[in-house]
Amino acid sequence: MLPKCMDRMLLVLVARRQLCSQPFRRMSYHRFELQQPIYDTDYLLDPANADQIEANILLRKGVGDIRLVHELQERLQGGVTGESRRQLADRLQTELGKLPNRTHPRLLSYEGKPRLVRRYNEPQIERASNDHRPHYEFGDICKRMNLYRMEALGNFTGHRSYYLLDELAELEHALIGYTVERLLQEQFRLISVPDLLPARIIESCGMSTTGTRNQVYKVTSGGPADDSRDVLCLSGTSEMALAGYFAGRALPGERLPLRLAAVSRCYRAETSALHEEKGIYRVHQFTKVEMFAICRPDQSAGVLRQFRDIEVSLFEQLGLPFVLLDMPACELGAPAYRKYDIEAWMPGRQMYGEISSCSDCTDYQARRLGIRVDGAQQQQQQPFAHTVNGTACAIPRMLIALLENFQNEDYTVSIPEPLQRHMHGKQVLRRRKVLPELKLTKRLQQEELVCTV
Repeated sequence: MLPKCMDRMLLVLVARRQLCSQPFRRMSYHRFELQQPIYDTDYLLDPANADQIEANILLRKGVGDIRLVHELQERLQGGVTGESRRQLADRLQTELGKLPNRTHPRLLSYEGKPRLVRRYNEPQIERASNDHRPHYEFGDICKRMNLYRMEALGNFTGHRSYYLLDELAELEHALIGYTVERLLQEQFRLISVPDLLPARIIESCGMSTTGTRNQVYKVTSGGPADDSRDVLCLSGTSEMALAGYFAGRALPGERLPLRLAAVSRCYRAETSALHEEKGIYRVHQFTKVEMFAICRPDQSAGVLRQFRDIEVSLFEQLGLPFVLLDMPACELGAPAYRKYDIEAWMPGRQMYGEISSCSDCTDYQARRLGIRVDGAQQQQQQPFAHTVNGTACAIPRMLIALLENFQNEDYTVSIPEPLQRHMHGKQVLRRRKVLPELKLTKRLQQEELVCTV
């Protein structure tokens, strides 16, 4: 009779042999289930609205084709059956998904140009223009201060990568702390979100994951090869994860608006060869503090104004010179009904650069994600919610604006007062004294020579 320990060993060996004799299986795949989008077909499929919809597509520089949508609908109504009908219905859904949101009527007169709402901290620009000393670009001042590295990184971290060092890294976290603290004071709910999302969620929020010029990094197919929407992608903004969190849910109307905030890494495959967008102005990954809200249809315009005012207050308290712009239809993208941009003055580049925006997407995302309002006005059919998003702090461009506006004659950079307590009381960024690599090599060679002698 074998000892108990030998019995256990035999059982393990038999189990291993059984596993090895079985054919190799891939890891189980959990398909992300998202209900079919419910588009406003009463409006979109009405032939009387075709000209208006087509004009809106052209105004927004969209890719949708309302004439094709109506043609597919007519063919479906023509008695097509079987597999042909299923294929036509699928194509109709795809083409409906390409149509952009409607546009706020006020924007129709903007003629493709943003409207200036207001300028902030203008005296700062006037002082800078009267100051004849040079203002260095972000990359140049950082090199002088040894605070970041962007050169010679392509071999191991890729194009447009960067390292923020020492006090510059501290300033990044100070900006995050300053922004999150303010949002919590405004009664936002802070959520930590995943970086990996199904392509279905990303596309439902209005960003394409297919084609040669999309901005999305795909990580793995992970599922059936015949459905590209099952691909896992790196998120371009936490807005997508926050919207996806509520997919397929009906939220009590009395609890809305629901205002959320998230700090996340954002991944963009976009790039640029423009001189004014060099350095960390447009990069493949960065940290961002995002605001997001789900609200009733009658609340979204007011929530957009709230987001706009919070952004303005955050940047105004830092002393940055910036302008608030009401954007034209051609700058809205597919999801937005109305959008405000904030552009900060960047004296090292002698240009205004976008540092923030906020958008009212009305029911564009909610229809694609199945987010409804429960019990609103006692209606039998639950209406779709509205979503609003806004950038509270995008780190790279905020760093550019701060370092280019607040640099001093002695090559230090003044830290705005609201950020100082998030940096242990530091008032300025100073040059980090580091022995240059060439001098360090020569010194080591000299020391080695002395030792050998």
